Amino acid sequence: MKTVHTPDAAPPAGHYSQAISHLGTLYISGQLPVSPDGRHNVEAPFAEQAKVALDNLLAILKAGGGGPEDLVKVTVYVVGVEHWPTFNRVYAAALGDHRPARVVVPVPELHHGYRVEVEAVARSA
Repeated sequence: MKTVHTPDAAPPAGHYSQAISHLGTLYISGQLPVSPDGRHNVEAPFAEQAKVALDNLLAILKAGGGGPEDLVKVTVYVVGVEHWPTFNRVYAAALGDHRPARVVVPVPELHHGYRVEVEAVARSA
């Protein structure tokens, strides 16, 4: 197993890694809308929160040697299913033509009061 870490994504806030690469698979931990410098974006509009979380995920994916086309499955936790269309728009802009398997899970709350968290599984180099 190999730990993947990049300063281009939010640092872990607990006892976990940004990602683990093992046997050709990259497991990316849940990414909240925290900026790489540790700045919180709780008050940001939902679309901005989604973009920051996805930017973190894509930065970690890049550090693991991949790009959006390597995503296999994405899990999205959303506070308020009414945000699904906005998330879908931001997600499509971030991933382009690639359409990995995905699940959107409505949840009652997320850490720090955020409204979105994204985790993924991808193939790795």
